[in-house]
Amino acid sequence: MAPTSIISSNPEDIKHSLKGQSKTDPSEFNELVEKLASIKPVGWAKSKREPITGFDPEWANRLPETTRERFAKHGVDITRGYPYIPTTDKIPKFVDEAHAIRNEEYPFIERGKNADPEKKALFGAAKDVVHLTPHVGTEIIGLQLADLNDKQKDELALLIAERVVVFFKDQDLSPQKQLELGQYWGQVEVHPQAARIGPEWDGITVIWQEYQNERNGLGLSFQNSRKGNSQWHSDLVHEFQTAGITHLHQDSIPDVGGETIWSSTYGAYDKLSDEFKKFLDGKTAIYKSAHHYLDRENPLRGPKNVEREHPIVRTHPATGWKYLFVNRSMTDRIVGLLPDESALILNYLYSVIENNRDLQVTFNWQRELPGLKSKTDGKKTYRGTSALWDNRIANHNVIHSDESIHGRHGTRVTSLADTGYYDPESKSQRTALGLRLD
Repeated sequence: MAPTSIISSNPEDIKHSLKGQSKTDPSEFNELVEKLASIKPVGWAKSKREPITGFDPEWANRLPETTRERFAKHGVDITRGYPYIPTTDKIPKFVDEAHAIRNEEYPFIERGKNADPEKKALFGAAKDVVHLTPHVGTEIIGLQLADLNDKQKDELALLIAERVVVFFKDQDLSPQKQLELGQYWGQVEVHPQAARIGPEWDGITVIWQEYQNERNGLGLSFQNSRKGNSQWHSDLVHEFQTAGITHLHQDSIPDVGGETIWSSTYGAYDKLSDEFKKFLDGKTAIYKSAHHYLDRENPLRGPKNVEREHPIVRTHPATGWKYLFVNRSMTDRIVGLLPDESALILNYLYSVIENNRDLQVTFNWQRELPGLKSKTDGKKTYRGTSALWDNRIANHNVIHSDESIHGRHGTRVTSLADTGYYDPESKSQRTALGLRLD
């Protein structure tokens, strides 16, 4: 949407005009604020190009071949353009609007809580189950996510809660079935700004870094490779009920590169001394949204985030284990501490999560890595790869290179979970499993 002529392109003119209106006519001031907010959707703030809302007319032709195959097979129409970006009138412009979208508790069932601890239905149907590290990451082989029954879905939820992230390769999964799985595990998050595959596909977010980089001005390059999801983060920590199981299905994968790392915050909590754990137990922090909005009362102050307060140490409802709930990208400050104190402690916690390799798993999305002597004829057929992780107990990071963002496309569905609680009687993972700390 182009700027309306009533607003000058000069920020000082806008500021002067708004100040003058605020003193004389509140209704005209409010009208100007609304028009200021409508100049450009906030998600486009860094883009040098004109914003696109609705169906993008250019990028449908740039979809990878295997993504096209998946969409055609499962009835996703891209003839109108792709992806679909919510129109400006549908995007909240002010932080109070975004905060109010989900601000009341929604009924949530922790599906893994009463599942069979031995997971006989899930493991029995699989060809194999491979633990990729001692405590983080499991691959299920020979089982289609689209075919799971409710008992297997419950056991998978428990497995994710125990192992942090679970992988399924060689999947034929429709977007419809991906959304259905997410709805089984919780209220599916519908992001007010994120691109999706169409207006009728609320809750299915497009993960396409090549698009974000070129269209939205993300700025990924070889010399600046830590942008967007290429930095340690956890999703949607600003929500009233934070993200539980997130399911990313990659329907197009580059031949080499684009790996993702997950780190366990169960393990990070266990790395701390007993005295430091006592200090953190019961404390809370402020968590912010990744996207920005305007302050209705003071729009010239600059963009603001949605903020919410959650415990720093939480207890997982399915396992009963304590975990750290912090991430570098979106944990803002510890409540009750001075800014320097908060920054010092948070930066140490981030370093524990990010730098301890024994807490992490690195995953190659490819079905098998191509060799120099085993190249194919270049034709690819859609068989996707899914990763399902629990955002409560994980930080993750994508290893993007300038080359690997090309040909990488997927769809994501996130199920919101509990509001987050701390049980002082709960145990850490290693204590509960009878493992040594020293």
